[in-house]
Amino acid sequence: MSRLDETRPFIPVRIAILTMSDTRTAAEDRSGNTLAELITGAGHTVAGRALVKDDVEAIRARVSGWIADPEVDVVITTGGTGFTGRDVTPEAVKPLFEKEIDGFAILFHQLSYETVGTSTIQSRACGGIARGTLIFCLPGSTGACKDAWNGILKWQLDNRHRPCNFVEIMPRFEEHRPKA
Repeated sequence: MSRLDETRPFIPVRIAILTMSDTRTAAEDRSGNTLAELITGAGHTVAGRALVKDDVEAIRARVSGWIADPEVDVVITTGGTGFTGRDVTPEAVKPLFEKEIDGFAILFHQLSYETVGTSTIQSRACGGIARGTLIFCLPGSTGACKDAWNGILKWQLDNRHRPCNFVEIMPRFEEHRPKA
């Protein structure tokens, strides 16, 4: 289904990675490391990386900082999308969205079902756009990160993907705002 037009030059995007965890340290961040490897392996740049506790204000502050940073095109979070009391990533990030990418969650669950079956129902993975920055919130497992990247993000963040991709429309995300 996914097809690359190899006649087009590849355009790398700058992606920040945020891991949410109350128990892991940066040295133990397997999901963040997995995402960093997949991102750089695809030719993109890791524009920033952080690990924060499962805290709405801390998560929102870090994501907001990257939204405001012109050197960050995409934010990918990992962790905190479940249903326990400490899983607060959607609550922290969704209020920042100007537009939600409903299809991301739908497609993620479809792909995840193939891997983990009905357990995919325990994830609140989501995506959206805030001030021209794409944001994708993934579960904390390395498997979920691989599923999301290999099945969705590596294609949608590659300008050569056909019939369409996010990279070619990124310059238009902010066309509704007055020029400074």
